[in-house]
Amino acid sequence: MTSVLDLAPVIPVVVIDDAADAVPLARALVAGGLPAIEVTLRTPAALDAIRAIAAEVPDAVVGAGTVISAEGVAASVAAGARFLVSPGWTDALLDAMGTSGVPFLPGVSTTSEVVALLERGVVEMKFFPAEAAGGTPYLKSLAGPLPRARFCPTGGITLASAPTYLDLPNVGCVGGTWMLPADALAAGDWARVESLAREAAQLGTTR
Repeated sequence: MTSVLDLAPVIPVVVIDDAADAVPLARALVAGGLPAIEVTLRTPAALDAIRAIAAEVPDAVVGAGTVISAEGVAASVAAGARFLVSPGWTDALLDAMGTSGVPFLPGVSTTSEVVALLERGVVEMKFFPAEAAGGTPYLKSLAGPLPRARFCPTGGITLASAPTYLDLPNVGCVGGTWMLPADALAAGDWARVESLAREAAQLGTTR
């Protein structure tokens, strides 16, 4: 499989409360040019949502986010997740993700965490919470001493700030929620979601 960081310039970070919304939401995001979709394990509907997207939206590359335990790894893969994302990592969680059979992005927010992952042979990571943890200046400062590390920054990123992240040599993509406004989701306004996704996908055309 292509690296998760190279599937699209933006990975939508989705919180789904009703599994019935999963398929139309995923179809809207894919139609807008964002095939990689991170469904966070923050709600009881998350695994059912992943299962539905995996079964009914073949052009989507659905992943599980907020994976924080070995049990979460196993359940996500069983549901059909094709990649895993964690907000942070421990040795036990990293071991579980490493043997899951799917790509994964363990979360980091400090230089020591990055070095520890590189020591374990992991070069692709989530930088979280991006804005609160130092944003683009912090990531730019890591590129020199740690050029092998590549990141998907997530947390507080907007349509306006995303290009400054994507311009960095060590950033492959960004995670965001701005193409998923709460009022559109509540109304089932999938056309609006598709339009916002298309706008986000265009961020990759200037790279």
